[in-house]
Amino acid sequence: MNRAGERVLAVITAALLGVDAYVHLHYAHSYDQFKSSTMSEGTLFRIQGVVAIVVGVLLLIWPGVLTWLLSLLVAGSAVVAVTLYTYVDVGALGPLPDLYEHTWRPPGKVPSAVAELVAAVLSLIGLAVALRRRRAAH
Repeated sequence: MNRAGERVLAVITAALLGVDAYVHLHYAHSYDQFKSSTMSEGTLFRIQGVVAIVVGVLLLIWPGVLTWLLSLLVAGSAVVAVTLYTYVDVGALGPLPDLYEHTWRPPGKVPSAVAELVAAVLSLIGLAVALRRRRAAH
């Protein structure tokens, strides 16, 4: 893949992280009522939104091995979490409240999950390209 192709891949992935961030930040207030002794689910949504923005911006500035790995971790962990907590009542884990929500109906949940899944796949591709480039340079 040439540099232009890598740039397009980074822009698309950053845009998908932007979708993830928008949904989490837009709907965070709806989840403030679900709390542990340490934080609310709304707070967790806000953290996810901000992290997705930061990683998306970093990916646009420097699409290298580290940023692709961060993108994969952010998008991949989000899609795994939303899928897991839709189908399994894991309960509260440490400082995290019980995130179980047994439906895909809440506004933004499906678009966010799709964006996270596609961003994770594109991040894997971007990571592979960056690793190949690193090996070729040595």
